[in-house]
Amino acid sequence: MRIRSAVVDAIIAHARAEAPRECCGLLIGTGTAVEEALPAENVRASEVSFLVSPQDHFAAIRHARTTHRSVVGAYHSHPRSPAVPSPTDVAEANDPSLLHVIVSMAQPEAELRAWRIADGSVTPVVLIRDG
Repeated sequence: MRIRSAVVDAIIAHARAEAPRECCGLLIGTGTAVEEALPAENVRASEVSFLVSPQDHFAAIRHARTTHRSVVGAYHSHPRSPAVPSPTDVAEANDPSLLHVIVSMAQPEAELRAWRIADGSVTPVVLIRDG
């Protein structure tokens, strides 16, 4: 899956701004590329879990439709743990078509990884950064 470098930078900046809480947002693009990251409110305001604000989710859907794209995934941060889906992330994943991007802030250098989660199975997705 291709991802714009500006999207990666935006996700990392959002994670830094929200630390020590988890940040979250939605990813806009096509079936083969993530073109935009839209920050969302984490209504849980938690350091260990997230829930995208329903208002922000609907706004992202509307935005994607107006640009002839779709919501292709979601992102969130792990302020103190690796960029691997937690048991909560796996349990709460309800759409196997969505890309799950996690950014870990546990080390000085942010680590960003992507996953598909379906029926409790977690599969890594290779992200290819481009302009």
